[in-house]
Amino acid sequence: MPCIWKPRNEGDAPPSAAAMAEELNVSPLIVEILWNRGLTDVTEMDRFLSPLLRHMANPAEVPGLTEAAETIAQGLAEGRALAVWGDYDVDGITATAVIKEFFALRGQDVMHHLPNRMEEGYGMNVEGVERLHEQGATMLLTVDCGISDIAPVARARELGMTVVVTDHHLPGETLPEAHAVCDPRLSDGGPCDDLAGVGVAFMLVVALNSLLPGDKVDVRPLLDLVALGTIADIVRLTGQNRILVKNGLLVIKDAKRPGMAALKVVSDYDRQAELGAGQIGFHLAPRINAAGRMGDPEKALNLLLAKDFDSAMPIAEELNAINMERRRQEQEIADQAMAQAETMRHMAGLVLYAEHWHPGIIGIVASRVVEKYYRPTLLLCAPEAAGGLIKGSGRSIPEFNLHDGLAEVADVLEGFGGHAQAAGVSLKPENLEALRERFNDHVVATLGAKPLTPTLKLDHELAFSNINNTLLKELELLQPFGMGNPEPVFATRPVRVAEHALFGREGEHVKLVLEDQESGAKLPGKAWRMADSLTRAVHNRVMRFAFTPKIDRFRGIPSIDLRIRDWIF
Repeated sequence: MPCIWKPRNEGDAPPSAAAMAEELNVSPLIVEILWNRGLTDVTEMDRFLSPLLRHMANPAEVPGLTEAAETIAQGLAEGRALAVWGDYDVDGITATAVIKEFFALRGQDVMHHLPNRMEEGYGMNVEGVERLHEQGATMLLTVDCGISDIAPVARARELGMTVVVTDHHLPGETLPEAHAVCDPRLSDGGPCDDLAGVGVAFMLVVALNSLLPGDKVDVRPLLDLVALGTIADIVRLTGQNRILVKNGLLVIKDAKRPGMAALKVVSDYDRQAELGAGQIGFHLAPRINAAGRMGDPEKALNLLLAKDFDSAMPIAEELNAINMERRRQEQEIADQAMAQAETMRHMAGLVLYAEHWHPGIIGIVASRVVEKYYRPTLLLCAPEAAGGLIKGSGRSIPEFNLHDGLAEVADVLEGFGGHAQAAGVSLKPENLEALRERFNDHVVATLGAKPLTPTLKLDHELAFSNINNTLLKELELLQPFGMGNPEPVFATRPVRVAEHALFGREGEHVKLVLEDQESGAKLPGKAWRMADSLTRAVHNRVMRFAFTPKIDRFRGIPSIDLRIRDWIF
């Protein structure tokens, strides 16, 4: 939908920008972009451009982590058998893989459990705890879950298990009575408060590496898992996450992990291709996520822990096929959800429902609805495993805290949890209409009755004559892009639409060639999922576009390409 264009920073870059650029050996434009992101001195900028592992915080700065590491070390010294309980999404699967591989490097096997989304749902459950105990586990470590699992933790304690909870989700008023509870969100602020679950798991193994007897192992090869899980969980890619992801992307490039190499191959990349966070998030992560969304997350874990490429490749191909089916179902659900949303354009908050929608896919579709209609959205379904309850996923816009909003309507819900921008809910069928009405009322009370217009923040106006490979390579220094560090967006001067063509499934994307009116320079651009609004009528028109310049490496030949974000006449 159309956006309001605003400069990312209303102030001007400092007079010293040119000198700072010379000291950093970059162009003044890069300094201005960093300045617009709140970095105000050369030291900060240098650390941003070169986020080295030595800049990582001490693991002890994660609330509860020291106690967690010491409890595990003591339990192992007592001869306790460790089991790790993860989650079915990329963050939980990679966190589980980090723990298992760390202990494997130390010659120790660790049991694990990844819940089946369709049968068990999110988090821990008593039955699964009891099964692990029956299999011989006497110490239980959670990763990416556990902070709200009061009853399962209590049952593990009843069975005599030592329990350590590591999570990164918002804690409730009551914490589980584990022997140690580690969660960055147990305190406000701090350098580690935005870690994903896999980031917490990595910090834990760093601490354990110093505590456990014997020689330390090299944990740097685990950073590919950390980068994959962190990018997929859409946490802020600043601070500690930036360091972890930036260094993890280097490990992904090398692809010494057989499973990562196979994952890149089925995603149509070369085994040693250099990938950005966007490529990881849109291509690699969905294939891992598809396993948990559509059925068995064990397949994804087996891929990541595969010992050689020959055994990894068949698993990767199976995940690729599962992801293709996921995409087919996603489009089917999206078509139906958008049709429902069209009938509710008068509402400020959307609650969409169909009994048959797949519970593992509705979160993705909710994001697409928010992208199109720019209003908080809940997508609900009634899976058989829910025991008669309606289950759902929600996504929001920056102006509306979804977790707080659901807290306001908690009396018509059976449960909810999540973050400011994403959450999960469950409710009784008879409360559906009440939720729809109450949720909309609360959004109206918070934001007003008229749906908001998204704001697109621009870094700078950029003439085509200034776009070259040198600039694009400098822009890549700002990677990884994501929440907290968005891709730079520039505005064109007036340009003519010299060519217009549709491509993709049913012609949903637009390919353009734009001609700068002043210099006559021409550059190609692509507008994804914009065929309905960027129609053939714009051909030969003079317009201004908001865009992000990219190096397109399609078929191995680098070329300049513009990703079209918005336009004005």
